[in-house]
Amino acid sequence: MPFIPNTAQQQQQMLAEIGLTMDDLFGDIPEEFRTRQFKLPPALSEQQVRNRLWELAEKNATDLICFLGGGFYDHFIPAAVHAMISRSEFYTSYTPYQPELSQGTLQAIYEYQSMICRLTDMEVANASLYDGGTALYEAMMMALRITGRNKVIIDDSVNPIYRVMMVSYTRNLRIELDQTCCRDGLANRTELLEKIDDKTAAVILQNPNFFGCIDDFSDVADAVHTKGGLLIVSCHPISLGILKTPGAMAADIVTGEGQSLGIPMSFGGPYLGFMASRKQFVRKMPGRVAGQTVDQSGRRAYVLTLQAREQHIRRAKATSNICSNEALCALTALVYLCLLGPEGLRQTAQLCADKASYAYERLTAIPGIRPHFRGKWFFNEFVLDLPSEAADVIAKLIEKGFAAGFPLSRYYDDMANSILICVTEKRTKQEIGMLAEALESVL
Repeated sequence: MPFIPNTAQQQQQMLAEIGLTMDDLFGDIPEEFRTRQFKLPPALSEQQVRNRLWELAEKNATDLICFLGGGFYDHFIPAAVHAMISRSEFYTSYTPYQPELSQGTLQAIYEYQSMICRLTDMEVANASLYDGGTALYEAMMMALRITGRNKVIIDDSVNPIYRVMMVSYTRNLRIELDQTCCRDGLANRTELLEKIDDKTAAVILQNPNFFGCIDDFSDVADAVHTKGGLLIVSCHPISLGILKTPGAMAADIVTGEGQSLGIPMSFGGPYLGFMASRKQFVRKMPGRVAGQTVDQSGRRAYVLTLQAREQHIRRAKATSNICSNEALCALTALVYLCLLGPEGLRQTAQLCADKASYAYERLTAIPGIRPHFRGKWFFNEFVLDLPSEAADVIAKLIEKGFAAGFPLSRYYDDMANSILICVTEKRTKQEIGMLAEALESVL
């Protein structure tokens, strides 16, 4: 039994043995940041604590009519989703280390993977990725392992939050991250194709991209494959109900944010990253891959076919240190997609596109507002230019009850007056009209 010092005297004795004092342990902390006298408020009763927490919670404005997008979307979630995932056998389950005791969890993961493959038109999918941004980073690292190269090209129409994450993760790695500038809302083919060479491991693109614009990357796939590289596509899963799939564009790895598949926005999480790829790359995938097999009696059974993280195999051979289990979020997405079915998903995607088109026409009819891009090919988001700074207009619209959109100046220097507006199937014609009236009065 190891010795664990549990009194101040024992701690001092232990430190004395190695020639240190308690102050030595905190020597790197500047004096002004050290304190032993915390000015804590007096204790509260349970009822007082509950009341205080309600006061704080009510400061969150959750009654705003939401036109926010940028990768996270306010979709309708059927009540059956919460009813299913709230069953105790689902929300208490964790990593299925013992398959003989975890058949239900393993089957859920397997069915989720199958659904992602059908959705993206790819051959294999994994589980347990954190969100769309980290999934895209993992896809990039996967491409580096597959090709043995270190050059990656990414277009700036890819979600800027994802790009910030990728720059942060690769800052101290020997990776050449080359960024291209989009043209009129779409990936700049001239610049992109010029940069693809024999050192390129992957090209990273997004469809629909951060601006909501729709593209077809089949030509880019041909170009990068000719040079021995891979095409990675980040996508919006709801859009795949009506848009050409990444698989049909010859993408090699597909990722995305699964929040729109029945997961609430929840002020930022927990969310779900999904990943799918060609079968030939399955051994380079991070996370977990559940598979279907038979037991010694010939009965159908489910197992973790691959566990490529450092906790299960030699660290030098591991593909990732992903370890938290995202199975509950994956189950949520599975239940949501099962409830909608192929036709329901198509209808939801079509509603998003149609309502966004209506909002686009309604808002661009207001004097002083014009579309930022010339083309009208978008899914459920679009960019408008306002006659004044978008951040100021958005702040005024919050006072009128609208989370009206995303100010693009936060990530794009030349778009101070530009706003990204998102419309999902939840937004009604009346709400769109109310937004238009409020926007007109503010301007």
